[in-house]
Amino acid sequence: MEFAKTSKNFYLNKSTYVNLRWIAIIGQLLAVIIVQFLLNFKFNYFICVSIIFLSILSNLYLQFKVKNNQLNNSLSTIYLSFDIMQLGILLYLTGGITNPFIFLIIVPAVFSSQYLNLNSSIALVSLIILILTVLTFYYIELPHPRELHFHAPDYYLFAIPISIIIGLLFLVYFGVKFGEEGRIRQTAYDKLQELVAKENELISLGAQSAAAAHSLGTPLSTILLTAKELKKEFENNVKIKKDLDLLLSQSNRCREILKKLSINPKINDGFLESNLNLYDYLNEIIRSYEEISSKKFIFNIENYKNPLKTSKSAEIIYGLRNFVGNANKFSKNKIEIFLKSNSTDTEILIKDDGPGFPKDLIEKHILGEPYIRTADQKNISKYGLGLGTFIGKTLLEKNYANINFRNSENKGGAEVLIKWKNKDLKII
Repeated sequence: MEFAKTSKNFYLNKSTYVNLRWIAIIGQLLAVIIVQFLLNFKFNYFICVSIIFLSILSNLYLQFKVKNNQLNNSLSTIYLSFDIMQLGILLYLTGGITNPFIFLIIVPAVFSSQYLNLNSSIALVSLIILILTVLTFYYIELPHPRELHFHAPDYYLFAIPISIIIGLLFLVYFGVKFGEEGRIRQTAYDKLQELVAKENELISLGAQSAAAAHSLGTPLSTILLTAKELKKEFENNVKIKKDLDLLLSQSNRCREILKKLSINPKINDGFLESNLNLYDYLNEIIRSYEEISSKKFIFNIENYKNPLKTSKSAEIIYGLRNFVGNANKFSKNKIEIFLKSNSTDTEILIKDDGPGFPKDLIEKHILGEPYIRTADQKNISKYGLGLGTFIGKTLLEKNYANINFRNSENKGGAEVLIKWKNKDLKII
């Protein structure tokens, strides 16, 4: 399952874009009709309507002829460029830079900055700046009553395009930044979704193994019992006894294999009971790391006074495993895990004796964000991009946990404090 396969592509949603264009076209038509027929101002009415009609045709083509629901970066840039030029021509015919709707020309670039790539945003911004420059010096007079002649000082007219360009650059810059951050976070969430799906598959597989072990237990016991009775009956028949010994040994071997597949070797009808407490989670996670790691794990449960059970959760398992795995990765010799609870709160403290969290990330309070880089060159290969920490934090916070990252003041090393309200644990 590949959720993030196309996460780096840039698209516009066709239906959203088409609807926005219809809104713009209706607004343009209303403005032209009101000025021509309600206010009785004289201007190039027929040419303006003809230009708006071209936009209607292009939008109908986009809506009914373009089959893709997502418009790729190139096609989106072409259509947005058309929108900018179409509006530029309308503004040229109706007062240019003095038209009160002049600010609308920046909308396509601001809209695209969050969804298209940087080159497209630069191209659209450049086109808008060019059109604004032309409209500052070349335009047909703004429609107005014949008895009123609208005139503004040159310094005021020059200030209008400058202010619009400043606003354009400001908004597009933030649009690009927010769009980039949104895509990064979406990529990370896609990765998280993929990992959780795999974790659910593993849990499902484990449950199926346990079910198989449970279901096969009774017929296997019957086979063993029958084989033993036959062995007693044919005790003096050397040839048959030899075959029965083989049958018994292989049946016993099957029983041992089924025990390993079981969730609990002493299986009963309630073997698929899913209510577990945090001790069960952590104990299994620690055991799995002890099998592959030479480092020492210390699991302290002296203050675990209120063991609340929760429904088995792949998200909690994976979140805790991520932080225990990070502690194992960075520690020198020892990982300490403290599990505490009282009448109101339950907390897990995971400590290691490694180099600790990068100081620059701790100071900026950005630990837990995806795709971040530390300036600490010494351990940069180990730190990676923070995706594992992001996934662990997101999964546990989704299950009502509060996560705090810090470095140990006395011994050095990293500390991760995971805390729940007991009332929240009960509803997981």
